Amino acid sequence: MALGPVRPSPLVEQAAARLREQIAAGHWPVGTRLPGETTLAGELGVGRSTVREALRALTGAGLVRPRQGAGVFVVATQPVEDWPTRLRRAAVTDVYEVRMAVEVHAARLAAARRTPEDVAAIGVALDGRRAAAAADDRAFVDADIAFHAAVVAAAHNPVLADLFAEFTPVLREGLADLLALTGQRVEDPATGHDAHAALARAIADGDAETAANVLRAELEDPFGGPQAY
Repeated sequence: MALGPVRPSPLVEQAAARLREQIAAGHWPVGTRLPGETTLAGELGVGRSTVREALRALTGAGLVRPRQGAGVFVVATQPVEDWPTRLRRAAVTDVYEVRMAVEVHAARLAAARRTPEDVAAIGVALDGRRAAAAADDRAFVDADIAFHAAVVAAAHNPVLADLFAEFTPVLREGLADLLALTGQRVEDPATGHDAHAALARAIADGDAETAANVLRAELEDPFGGPQAY
């Protein structure tokens, strides 16, 4: 199957895209050695340096892998997405389910491990969330996420903290959409404040089970309003 020449610009991106299409279509199955740079350059109508850069891009995407002295081989038909990319493409419902597992456990750990500094930081974040009641929905969501981030930080588990940070962009969009859909803040601008205050108290008191239960209930019913997910 002839690849056909590509248009003049941008050559590397077009060459990589053409090769990617052929790999995805099964023209070169997994395990197959790609033709040499000279052959590919001739079929694509570009220079060998362009082919070399295109193959480097496909290597970075996890589609091909060079083997010293043997050539370049196909190792996958679809590019490997990194974790942040997969999260951005994930359904909010899926992210929210994982968020619950991460945060409920983090709340339990926070109650057991919190320091006076953690308690103070959670209190400041709670006050910030309450103050954001006068702001627009997105600013309120940012303040809400900052409070939850303070709770996760009090767990003193860097892996949990990193996971929560990865979720943040998806959560921000999902929660802003939820508020816009339900209009919950029209009647109660600081919606969910009592539940968040109860969580802060449970952590300060070292009551792990109450902290976990309060957070679980809050996440099952975001902002204390109608279910949206």
